[in-house]
Amino acid sequence: MSFHPASEAFPAMSPDRFAELKADIGAHGLREPITLCDGLILDGRNRYRACVELGIEPTTREYSGNPWSYVWSLNGQRRDLSQDQRAQIWVFVNRNSREWEEAEQQAAEEANHRRSEFAQARPRAETGEFEPLLQQSVAPLVDQHRTQRLKASRAGVNPGAIARAEALATARPDLAEQVRTGEIKPAEARRQARRDEMAGKVSAIPDGQFAVIYADPPWSYNDKLSGDISEDYGAAEKHYPAMSLSELKALSVPTAPDSVLFLWSTSPMLVEALELAKAWGFTYRACFVWDKVRHNMGHYNSVRHEFLLVCVRGNCTPQVVKLFDSVQSIERTKEHSEKPEKFREIIDTLYPNGPRLEMFARRQVENWITWGTL
Repeated sequence: MSFHPASEAFPAMSPDRFAELKADIGAHGLREPITLCDGLILDGRNRYRACVELGIEPTTREYSGNPWSYVWSLNGQRRDLSQDQRAQIWVFVNRNSREWEEAEQQAAEEANHRRSEFAQARPRAETGEFEPLLQQSVAPLVDQHRTQRLKASRAGVNPGAIARAEALATARPDLAEQVRTGEIKPAEARRQARRDEMAGKVSAIPDGQFAVIYADPPWSYNDKLSGDISEDYGAAEKHYPAMSLSELKALSVPTAPDSVLFLWSTSPMLVEALELAKAWGFTYRACFVWDKVRHNMGHYNSVRHEFLLVCVRGNCTPQVVKLFDSVQSIERTKEHSEKPEKFREIIDTLYPNGPRLEMFARRQVENWITWGTL
């Protein structure tokens, strides 16, 4: 017998669990019939396989409703599923369920249309009315649209898990499939998607010779917490695709012979930032300190600052003589790694002329060429 596509929605049973199931069926027989839909196995694929291996003829029963809703109702609350994997499976099942119901509705509408055409040629009674038909039209299906919160409630997960699952399924169905089947963990799938996205952007650094460069590199901290705690807190790699120092050094930065680099660095990456500036052809000259006011968790102290290194290539002293305070106290936002616009204003004031490039930008900015939006 063949398997219904819906029967494959959930990850396969582990070899150890299958061995236990097979032993139980061998000792007590098949106590739960195999459920069929359109002649295909909908539920009981492992029981069926055990019966085949044991030489037992399985008993079956037929199901005629929505096969996708059926498999979710049976397996949706499996304890071996994480929230994100459950959400990914629910998105897969829900989309297929909607397609199934839409196909059923289309078939019903086509049947109604055929009945309508047939009715035009139907004989009338002596009173002029149509003779009654035995068939009844099928009522239209209920609208399947659900809000994120309702989707999460139906899936038994939080709304964030549903949002992440839908985003992954839309952007990277290949990775979503691996999450659904348990081949990779959800957090790793999202990191891989971000890494692949960054790899595509690396090859598209704009050509030219830029006199002013502003960069906020996606430093790789090798933080073991990158997949733990919560989605909104913790290591940098949970928020954007990190790059190693060697990967950053390998970037071909389009600099003018006389140019200035404003390079962001956190305290742990200060040595690496100086090394990166040198690799890109710049020499360190000074720095600004961003006092974030609000504290951040750190390994050695409560960190509330970052550095903006000022590095030059050739002769590139400020075009406007104005001295800004080297320490800027600006309360950080809740958005991970977001930098205050005050620093861009400082750069634009000191260097009002010449082509300018922002690397690893978050958004498009007027009068700047932006690359690698995070």
